[in-house]
Amino acid sequence: MSHRGNAGQGVVAAGHTLTAAAGAEILRQGGNAFDAAIAAVMTAWVTESVLTSAGGGGFLLAHTRDGQDCLFDFFSQTPQSNRLSQTPDFYPIYANFGDTVQEFHIGLGSMAVPGAVAGLLHVHQRLGRLPLAAIAEPAIHHAQQGITVNPFLAYVYELLEPILTAAAAKATYTQDGQLLKAGDTLHMPDFAQTLKLIVDGGAAAFYEGAIAQQIDQDCQAAGGYLSLADLQRYRVIERQPLSLSYRNATFLTNPPPSSGGTLIGFALKLLEQLNLAQTAHSRAHHLRGLSQVMALTNTARRDGLDARLYDPQVAAAFLSQAHLQSYQATLANRVNRLGSTTHVSVIDAEGNAASVTTSNGEGSSYVIPQTGIMINNMLGEEDLHPHGFHQWTVNQRISSMMAPTMILREGQPQLVLGSGGSNRIRTAILQVIANVVDFGLPLEMAIAAPRIHWERGTLHLEPADDLPLDALTDLPDTTSVIPWQQQNMYFGGVHAVGIDEQGDFHGAGDARRGGAVAFAR
Repeated sequence: MSHRGNAGQGVVAAGHTLTAAAGAEILRQGGNAFDAAIAAVMTAWVTESVLTSAGGGGFLLAHTRDGQDCLFDFFSQTPQSNRLSQTPDFYPIYANFGDTVQEFHIGLGSMAVPGAVAGLLHVHQRLGRLPLAAIAEPAIHHAQQGITVNPFLAYVYELLEPILTAAAAKATYTQDGQLLKAGDTLHMPDFAQTLKLIVDGGAAAFYEGAIAQQIDQDCQAAGGYLSLADLQRYRVIERQPLSLSYRNATFLTNPPPSSGGTLIGFALKLLEQLNLAQTAHSRAHHLRGLSQVMALTNTARRDGLDARLYDPQVAAAFLSQAHLQSYQATLANRVNRLGSTTHVSVIDAEGNAASVTTSNGEGSSYVIPQTGIMINNMLGEEDLHPHGFHQWTVNQRISSMMAPTMILREGQPQLVLGSGGSNRIRTAILQVIANVVDFGLPLEMAIAAPRIHWERGTLHLEPADDLPLDALTDLPDTTSVIPWQQQNMYFGGVHAVGIDEQGDFHGAGDARRGGAVAFAR
C-alpha cells in the first residue's frame, strides 16, 4: 500500500493500517516523529501481536531535526545464568511457508530478557514531547475494543498455530476451540490494563513489580532461565549508528554487536562496484550480481564478523577498503562471467525521523498471567545462536539481523526504512535501497519489486515476468535455485517513508506483510 502527499505534519509506514494510523494521529495531536513511532509500536503490540510484543525487543534509529543521530538498542539480553537445576522447557515447532519450512524453538527455556517496554519509555524520556498517556491511548483503545483479523494475520496465525493454541495463548487466539481466522475479532483486555499500569508506573511496573516476580516464579517452577534480577538489571543502550557513504548519500544503520546493519553496509560497498543503473531490473545481469553480492557477504560474515561482533573496532575493520578489496575483485570476476518481526518508519514536518524494528521472535508460547503479554523466544532462534542453543554467553546483548536504516542527503532524511524477516532482513533492505538509489524506482515500486535471497548455497527467487532461470543455473557457490510461486513474507516486509526532490512526503508499506501508510495532515 502506498501514498504520496505534501502538506501536513508527517508520514508513517507500518505493518498494519491501524498501526500506521496510530502514529499519524499522534502527529496530528502535535507529537513528533518519536512520539508517533512509540504510539505505532505500542499499537502493533495489539494489531501485529504475533510479530511484536511488549515481551520482545528491538532497535530505534533516531535522526533529530538538529542533526543528531542515535541508535537506541533495546533488544533482548541473555540471562545471567545458563545453568538450570532441571531440564529446560524448550522444544521445536515448524512453520511451513509453502516453499520452505523453518524450525523454531519455544517454551520457557527460549525466553531472553525483554527490552521493548524499557526501550520505548527511554526514547520517550529522551526525545518525546506528548504525555505517555496520550501516546499509549490508541493501543489501549484497540486492545479493549478488539481488532478485526486481516488475511495476512490469519496466515501468520496458521504458521504459528502450535504456539497460539498452547494453553497460555489460546484464550486470546482461539474461539470455540478454533484458531482465529480472517474476519474474526481479536480482543486483548488484559493487555489494555497492563498498558495502563505501565503508563502510570513507568518501566518499573514491568521490570520490578508483580509482573517481574511472576515471570521469575514461573521460570523457576517450570524450566526457564529468566530471573527477577535479570529483569531488574536490564538497561537500554544508546549507540552511535553505523554510518557510511553509498553513491553520494549517507547510509545510517544498526552498528555491532548486531550484525545486520554491518552486513548491509558491506553488501552496499560491493554493490557500488556494479553499474546497476545500466542494468534491466530482474534480468540476468541484475540477479546474478545481487546473488553474488549476497553470497560473498555471507562468506565474509563467516570469515571475519561473527567471531568479533563484540570487538569495538569490528565495523571499521570489516568495512575497510583493505578488507573489501578481495571480495570486490571476486565479485567483478564472477559478475563479468555472466526474512517474525515488524517495522515502523516515520518522518515529521520538523525534520525528525524514526526507524524502529521490533520483534517477539515467534513468541515462546508463555503468556504472563493476567497481562496479555507473550514473552519472546530469542534463545530459541537458530539465526541468533550460531554456536548452538544453551551455549550463549551470559548477560550479553543478543546480536540481531534487525537493521533500522536511513539514507540522508545533505544531512536530511531522504529514505527511512527497515524490515522484518529474520535472516532475510538485510537482503530485503539491500534490494529496496538499490531499487531506489540505483534504479530510481518510486518507493512503492521499489518495495513491490520481486526479491531474491541467497543462503547456504540456495537462491530463492520471487516470481518475475520472464524470469531468466537459465542464466542462474551456473552461479558460483550456488547448488540450487528455488523459484517461488508467489510473493511471500519469507522475503521480508519493508515499510518505508521518504521525502522526494520536491519536498513531498511519500511512503509505502510492504504487501508481503500487510503494510500500510498514513499521513498526518
